[in-house]
Parts: sequence; C-alpha cells; structure tokens
Amino acid sequence: MKRVLLLSLLVTLPATAAAQTLKAVDDKRLPFTVQLPQDWYGFQAEDGAQGISVVSAQKPPATLMRFLFLNKGGKNVDLGTEFRNFEAGVKGTGGSLRLIGGKNSTYGGVRGAERVYALKHSGGELRMRVWFGNGSKNLYSFQVTDSAARFAKSDALFKRVLGTVRFR
Repeated sequence: MKRVLLLSLLVTLPATAAAQTLKAVDDKRLPFTVQLPQDWYGFQAEDGAQGISVVSAQKPPATLMRFLFLNKGGKNVDLGTEFRNFEAGVKGTGGSLRLIGGKNSTYGGVRGAERVYALKHSGGELRMRVWFGNGSKNLYSFQVTDSAARFAKSDALFKRVLGTVRFR
C-alpha cells in the first residue's frame, strides 16, 4: 500500500472548486461506488494500484484524488502501522511530512482514520488528506493532494466525494 501512495506524490497539483458536478461511478470490479467530479480525467499511475485515480486537468498542475483498495487476504490490518509505513515511504523518497491533524472517521459504513499532512519536496509544498479504512475484506486508501495555497477548496470537494462512497 505504501508504494501505491508514494507515486501520487510525484505529481505537481493545483486547486479545484468545491461546487463541481459529481457523476456516479459504478464499476463492478470495484468494492465500492463513488461519485466523482464530472469533468475530471482518469489518471494511470502505473503502480499496479487497484481503484480509481482522477485529476482535475490533463496536464500538471492538477488536483489528484485516489480511491484505492487492497485485498487483506484475511489478515488483520493496523491503521497506525499503515500510516507509519506511509510516512516512512515519503521520507524514503526525499520528501518530508508534517502532520497537521488527524481523526478517526467513517465513510460509507467503513471505519478508519485520516490525517492531513504538509508535504515538502524538491518542487515545493503540497497538502494531503489520507484516509485508511479497514473493511471486512479490503484495506482502503483514499486521498486528495493539492498545492498548499488551494488545498482548502480541493479538500472541501474531497469531503463531498467521500460522502458519496458506498461499499459493497
């Protein structure tokens, strides 16, 4: 899961308006349904991640949202460990994270935890909200990444999108 999240950090990103029209995505290959911004573009990170990644523009800078899942294979998952692995992975790529805040949260009936980070890297500074959800069969990783200056708007849109998630 760590590798999946790290690749999304390599993109330079801008803001989006929270008043976007959302469109339902109901792909039977996914263990959830979600409503995504209608005029956004699919993004392939070439990292083997299962799920949906979208960007607000075809070329950077663009806001990035990812809705990923990993089959737990019957294993018990500790979300604290997932966050520590994520943070260590970012540090391993040369970026530095500063925790801004976090809380336990539930989306679509799946309990999890989310954290907001400031990410400094060679290209500047970004903000990220990362949610790990511990479903009965899958570990979920949902995130939004954007520039620090525009994060409030993209985060508001991300919260709207999270409110539409329904797990199967």
